[in-house]
Amino acid sequence: MSEDRPPYPPFTEETALQKVQAAEDAWNTRDPRRVALAYTPDSVWRNRDVFVTGREEIVAFLTSKWERELDYALRKSLWGFRGNRIAVRFQYEWHDHDGQWWRSYGNELWEFDERGLMRRREASINDLRIDETDRRIRGTRPESEYGKVIPLQ
Repeated sequence: MSEDRPPYPPFTEETALQKVQAAEDAWNTRDPRRVALAYTPDSVWRNRDVFVTGREEIVAFLTSKWERELDYALRKSLWGFRGNRIAVRFQYEWHDHDGQWWRSYGNELWEFDERGLMRRREASINDLRIDETDRRIRGTRPESEYGKVIPLQ
């Protein structure tokens, strides 16, 4: 498999939006190995208070995450971009093994190498307990909604 992951930096608004949608689509598969291929082999992450280095640690982290966060569904929005960096805000919903639903809000800072692989990811995330009737994110985003901004609340 090719180690290139277009589009490549420096990003334009169009290519940054493509990168954000591609990330959303990949994460919504909940396939840790597929997701990990978008990162450099030595990629460095901070996810909340957890630090991860390299694809194998990414796979282990995501496997554990999606074993806890059931029926995970994600939306990402471009916040800004410059050169080889993209800032994203996101929300995702999931439920735990007790059936409690959650909406997780966050921001990510991404840095890419020249091949379009992400070499650094920093994520700050907060969780909000919600009722199932308050859910608004269900499954993958239909193509007709690509690029639409997610509401704050």
